[in-house]
Amino acid sequence: MKHILLGVSGGIAAYKAAELVRLLRKQGCEVQVVMTESAMQFISPLTFQALSGHPVHTELLNADAENAMSHINLARWADVLLIAPATANTLAKCSHGLADDLLSTLYLAAQCPVYVAPAMNQAMWHKTVTQANIATLKTHGVIIIDPEAGEQACGESGIGRMAEPASICAQLLAEPVTQYLHGVRVLISAGSTREPLDPVRYITNRSSGKMGYALAKAAVKAGATVTLVSGPVNLAAPDSVELLRVETAAEMYAAVMANTQNCDIYIGAAAVADYSPTMQPQKIKKHASQSTIILQKTKDILASVANLDLPPFTLGFAAETHDLEAYAQKKLQEKNLDMIAANWVGREQGGFDSEQNALQVFWATGQKTLAMIDKTQLAEQLMLLCAERFNEKNTI
Repeated sequence: MKHILLGVSGGIAAYKAAELVRLLRKQGCEVQVVMTESAMQFISPLTFQALSGHPVHTELLNADAENAMSHINLARWADVLLIAPATANTLAKCSHGLADDLLSTLYLAAQCPVYVAPAMNQAMWHKTVTQANIATLKTHGVIIIDPEAGEQACGESGIGRMAEPASICAQLLAEPVTQYLHGVRVLISAGSTREPLDPVRYITNRSSGKMGYALAKAAVKAGATVTLVSGPVNLAAPDSVELLRVETAAEMYAAVMANTQNCDIYIGAAAVADYSPTMQPQKIKKHASQSTIILQKTKDILASVANLDLPPFTLGFAAETHDLEAYAQKKLQEKNLDMIAANWVGREQGGFDSEQNALQVFWATGQKTLAMIDKTQLAEQLMLLCAERFNEKNTI
């Protein structure tokens, strides 16, 4: 049974920590909770006591504890220290080695793996000093569970929401991944593209880039050297990835083609515009009751990569509203792909903007269904499947 020591600091996301305790207990973990003084303003210690089955720890110097050394006793007990939510203040204290309450002192005393799930206003997250503190914690060996983008309690929108409890639980309990892509160079395209109509308007789609970014993280975790060509997204750049930002389909085509000679695997997870308008130099004015926009077909990135003289192993994506298998199989053959991962869009679960997805994966000699699951875990499953087919192709 894994001993999880959960540190809860003072932010509105503290309510999510209650669900996190429940999920960890459901997975057979024993959980003890440490709360800062500010955290108790958001949620009652009694809630965590009921969910964890243990008294909640709040005081640095507890006369009732053995040797009055709660921080040492708890640090010895823990197999993992998880701080969720971790406020900007808590991150700053830990990164600078301050120890003025039980949680920050535990961080210094802990010799076990430490995970941190930040949660704060989007402006605070983007602040240079916060990012510097994050970077310092990483040099300490701390594993950062990146915050997510979305609506925030303050009414603003952006990166800063604490990761969902199910995602944190999955990352915390995941089995160590072997370096099965060590020495392999992976090129991934992700997100949408924006095709300008005029200086203020553009055509785009609903792709969030979450799947492509999750694949980049999974590839790094598996030991690959990763280059990520990203359209406009509202996501934090993955660690240890060479990030190339683009906007239009033409820019994405150029960036991908410029890097194909330096990759062994190409994963086209981006939702690239199939057509692009001719950009008008000035804002289009509203005059007639109807207006016609002439669209020109964009270059096919997937087909261009797969049909190079010496192509990398090429994995494409297909987002479909109907006849998923038929369209995916047709795309696999016509574009000369090694694999294709197809998913439904326009449905209640999965697809664009969702934290979860399911995939039907096809290749020339087989297929596999990857069931609905968090995109982080789905990306790891797909990356492993891709590596298996890549190795099979290169040993024939």
